[in-house]
Amino acid sequence: MKFLFDLLPVILFFGVYKLAGAHQEAAFEMAGGWFGDGVSATQVPILLATVVAILATFGQIAWVWARHRKVDTMLWMSLGLIVVFGGATLFFHNPTFIKWKPTALYWLFGAVLTGSVVLFRRNLIRRMLEAQLQLPDIVWARLNTAWAVFFFAMGGLNLYVAYSFSEAAWVNFKLFGGMGLMLVFVLAQGFYLSKYLEEDPQQ
Repeated sequence: MKFLFDLLPVILFFGVYKLAGAHQEAAFEMAGGWFGDGVSATQVPILLATVVAILATFGQIAWVWARHRKVDTMLWMSLGLIVVFGGATLFFHNPTFIKWKPTALYWLFGAVLTGSVVLFRRNLIRRMLEAQLQLPDIVWARLNTAWAVFFFAMGGLNLYVAYSFSEAAWVNFKLFGGMGLMLVFVLAQGFYLSKYLEEDPQQ
């Protein structure tokens, strides 16, 4: 459930883009005036989807705060990036900015994981998971490195898709490609860790 909650802005972005894209003229008549002069019917789907993603992220923050009185740092970072990159897309009517948002988020995560080790000798993956897992130091180091590399690679892949394929293809990749690759990575990580977990059945 939390996984779907975390993906809510992406899912809504995808849904609104597809719905508005399938009914461009109706979407343009309804919302074209919201974005100022010079906006065409073909631009409305990505602009509407961006607005919804921003509102959904604010909604996530409000919901988490209302329930726990605390918001994860990653969610705050996601909000800041969607406001900056999404706001630029809406202001300039240019989808390039929102296409860069996932890359900025991935690379920020990768930089934080790398910087925490290099600068502060802190393994953030270990800090997040050591209450549930007992692993050798070398395995924790490999996990942290693997996640950092994964995030850097995902950021680069997002840009490749954004600049090499159509806008619609990028929107599809943003949801299904990102989610699918994350699932594959987590499963591969699970297989790698299984040999360590089997040593202690109580874990």
